[in-house]
Amino acid sequence: MNGWNVSELSPLALAYVGDAVWEVYARNHVLKRGIRRPNELHRAATKYVSAVAQARLASELWDSLTDEERLILRRGRNAKSGHVRKNADVLDYRHSTGFEAVIGYLYGSGNTERLEQVCCLALERVDDWKKEQK
Repeated sequence: MNGWNVSELSPLALAYVGDAVWEVYARNHVLKRGIRRPNELHRAATKYVSAVAQARLASELWDSLTDEERLILRRGRNAKSGHVRKNADVLDYRHSTGFEAVIGYLYGSGNTERLEQVCCLALERVDDWKKEQK
């Protein structure tokens, strides 16, 4: 489907793709909420795509993942990138990489139905956190 085989990609390569796919889901979700100003769009999307949010999602979605998805998450989490995002500690960064690897894996495997399920569940979780903060 994509011209590459997910089984041949490293967890970091899957996370690379997953980062982009998750960003599109988050931005689409924010746009559906009616936000139109660029700075507000960026601020709203950051709540979904930050390393802290993705690390929390990796933990909270664990029970909803299949065994195979959990394996991908663990591999992504344990992969050594030699890089840490700004504004993220090492643990959050590693867990967020695991979350992104799962998203990249689902996208790359062409399992769009499961990708949609996991992303919708993740978006709902972040929305719930925002409600709790109010």
